[in-house]
Amino acid sequence: MEQQLKDFMHYLLVEKGLAKNTLVSYERDLKSYCKYIRDIEQIGLTDIQRAHSVRFLGFLKDNGKSSKTIARHIASIRAFHQFLFRDRVTEEDPTVHIETPQGERSLPKVLSMQEVEALLEFPKKLDHFGKRDKAMLELLYATGIRVSELIQLNMDDVHLMMGFVRCIGKGNKERIIPIGGAATKAITVYLEEGRADFSNKKEKSDALFLNHHGRRLSRQGFWKILKRLGKEADIKKEITPHTLRHSFATHLLENGADLRAVQEMLGHADISTTQIYTHVTKTRLKDVYSQYHPRA
Repeated sequence: MEQQLKDFMHYLLVEKGLAKNTLVSYERDLKSYCKYIRDIEQIGLTDIQRAHSVRFLGFLKDNGKSSKTIARHIASIRAFHQFLFRDRVTEEDPTVHIETPQGERSLPKVLSMQEVEALLEFPKKLDHFGKRDKAMLELLYATGIRVSELIQLNMDDVHLMMGFVRCIGKGNKERIIPIGGAATKAITVYLEEGRADFSNKKEKSDALFLNHHGRRLSRQGFWKILKRLGKEADIKKEITPHTLRHSFATHLLENGADLRAVQEMLGHADISTTQIYTHVTKTRLKDVYSQYHPRA
């Protein structure tokens, strides 16, 4: 069972080109599934029937897992069994008729335009740390790129004269995204007056954003910076690394942007993923109406 799981993970990495976080999620789900099959059902992969997989899902539900988590497990298990069937390890796919539970999709949390403005006013420090942090925040809100994409940017991925940034997203897909004047100015200041102070003479890095060791800034490093700046800006809402991405999309749609254009900039493969932001804008409109209309 362990060898088949290793083969499947290799297939996802090499042939499908999935992102690291996605691979970790698949492996975690399938390890728990294989452990259940081995320890509770006490059978091998070739003996798995639909009933065994269904009982595993019931096991997850009994242990308090949400419908969203169960749906993710189903996707992982289904992909695994399809792989085993194609490679003729098993004679059938027991997950063919298993339905995915329809859970409520939670709306992404966004900042108002005023809250974004307050956040972008920070940091107020004029040292190289402040210039770097300002450039990162402005670039995130200007482009809506993921934090993982932000920290992977290299120097030659940003074209300030042309006004765009090139990033590699999920599935190793390239996106070209325009950047506005505020982000361009902040990045220019950082490159001309801040980045050299981070550089490590012994270890040269092509990374756009560096940490105090002169190496590529990590996701955890950015998260700490964002948390601190949110606190300094006195923003009461919880801010996560994805908050500015959600706010970017929502504010574009609120101001009349085309849904397809927003989908392309965000790098969503399916437009239904982007449509969640239209629900956010409708909810916000209802809140505004309730608050300000005299007969609401």
